Amino acid sequence: MSGTELARAYWSDVVRPILERELPGLPHAAARLGSGSDVLGLDDDTSRDHDWGLRLTLLVPADRVTGTDQVLAATLPASYRGLPTAFPVTWDPAVRHRVEVADPVGFVRSRTGLTLGGPGGRLGATDWLSLTGQAVLEVTAGPVFEDGPGEITVLREQLAWYPHDVWLHVLAAEWTRVGQELPFVGRTGQRGDDLGSRLLAARLATSLVRLGFLLERHWPPYPKWAGTLFGRLPGAPPVADALAGALAAGSWPERDAALREACEALHARQRAVGLPALDGPVCEDFYDRPFTGLRDVAGALRAAVTDPEVRALPHRGGVEQWVDDVGTLTDAGVRGRLARASLA
Repeated sequence: MSGTELARAYWSDVVRPILERELPGLPHAAARLGSGSDVLGLDDDTSRDHDWGLRLTLLVPADRVTGTDQVLAATLPASYRGLPTAFPVTWDPAVRHRVEVADPVGFVRSRTGLTLGGPGGRLGATDWLSLTGQAVLEVTAGPVFEDGPGEITVLREQLAWYPHDVWLHVLAAEWTRVGQELPFVGRTGQRGDDLGSRLLAARLATSLVRLGFLLERHWPPYPKWAGTLFGRLPGAPPVADALAGALAAGSWPERDAALREACEALHARQRAVGLPALDGPVCEDFYDRPFTGLRDVAGALRAAVTDPEVRALPHRGGVEQWVDDVGTLTDAGVRGRLARASLA
């Protein structure tokens, strides 16, 4: 049984009957959201050694959160299907039940750092750029079992994808990153620095995978699952094959050629999904050197942006595109401050 299947059964057999008996009429939504491989549908036997088990997200009005949590703590059985209802997790060593009780807006804020819903809930460009794909997936990826008030459904819809011009902006930023380092794979190799060439190829593969997610309007997960979910995207096969070749290549010319192939496949996909693209190939020779360079596909994307707020943004894109520190990317408050500071 997967974690989400277990959560659904736990809700139906145990938690919902308690609410109906102890808190009749309580507005609520039940889901399996937040952290955990099971939220992405990717848990397996290995996942069960920590932070896996009887976990559930229960969303109630803000003034009912504490009372609901207390009722559950007092009435949940000790176990269900042979699993304990109270257990420690890596971020909290206390042995307690793991039904996360929150209000919908507060839950979304805890994951994204943003306040959605109601007056003032509209997100600006800076808000969008403070997000990571994983933070959004912790709200939008897991199953909702029941949503009586409908609020979490609306909030999930608000986070479905970037506004169009912000989407163009982050795509342009990622192509810019690729163009800045693509020729160096060959240059370092030519100088006999094969390790440096391989390191650059790996960095570029990360950016090209992110481009693949962006082109398919799919939030990228944290790195552990990026390859798995990337492989399921409609446009992934030719890109994945080329990147596998680049990372396995024994020489820099093979590496350079494979990265060029990946770039061309992504550019073709960009054209196919109706986004601004160049006439002809996206790659070109880097001046008179035998290395691959990139044409100004980023400029074509930026030229299509009409929102003045987005047009005025620096070209670095979202925080996730220029920060790779795990502690920073998993701290919604820090991400928000960095996003705002980047515009100062």
